[in-house]
Amino acid sequence: MEIINRRQRMSSVARKIRREQDRTIGLVPTMGALHEGHLSLVREARRMCDVVVVSVFVNPAQFGPGEDFAHYPRDLTKDTALLTDYNVDYIFAPPIEEIYPKGFSTYVNVEGLSEQLEGTARPGHFRGVATVVTILLNVVRPDFAFFGQKDGQQAIIIRRLVRDLALDSEIIVLPTVREDTGLAMSSRNLYLKPEEQQAAAVIHRALAKAKETYRAGERHGAKLTELVRTMIEAEPRVRLDYVSIMDGETLEKLDKLDERPMMIAVAAYVGKTRLIDNTTLNATKKKDGASAQA
Repeated sequence: MEIINRRQRMSSVARKIRREQDRTIGLVPTMGALHEGHLSLVREARRMCDVVVVSVFVNPAQFGPGEDFAHYPRDLTKDTALLTDYNVDYIFAPPIEEIYPKGFSTYVNVEGLSEQLEGTARPGHFRGVATVVTILLNVVRPDFAFFGQKDGQQAIIIRRLVRDLALDSEIIVLPTVREDTGLAMSSRNLYLKPEEQQAAAVIHRALAKAKETYRAGERHGAKLTELVRTMIEAEPRVRLDYVSIMDGETLEKLDKLDERPMMIAVAAYVGKTRLIDNTTLNATKKKDGASAQA
């Protein structure tokens, strides 16, 4: 396994793999602080691809004022040790100036999809995400790039980005990996106290109940969102930010539900930590068995 810090070196290595060796490349973009959710993506990349690249880059462009960029967990030594067990070929861990060199002034914005939900709560967040993902896809030029369904809105935006800009990578979205309590695995879970971890499990319980109720025949979105809201607000340690039901491709908010792919998304504060989660309705299977099911 080689750790690469320079963008030019990563591009050169990837070019050689594609042109001279004719092997497929899988990219797993991360911000480090790796957990089982990330590792599930690495395993799938290893299964599908000849060469696996894991990027580790805490992206300043997706953090807003007052957010946790300075305190976001960083431990490349620990992350590297984890990845050695998964036969990863390359870790791309560039410094900030390699991704955003002096004078950088070009940003990518996926209009419409980026201004809703997390985009409303965190202005500019998805501009930062779309920009860094575009850079990573252009540097590595992977055949496949792997993301988790936990960041459901992000996955929808990245798929649209790749389609609209005709980028030659296929986006694979894999199911959310959860703690034993049902809490979606996230690097920010490290901020939670033990009692907050237990309290946060209500988010998934509420989403699971809404999904069960939909499967039982409920087709009024307002009733499902109220069910989620009521369950979460009954937990005193959790403060709901939003709950929304939307089209699984356009993010159009829905009230009358049908058989199209849909997503129920939640953001909530547990103590000072903001968590997001979602569940999908009528998700379609993707190639190689991957799906958008949460």
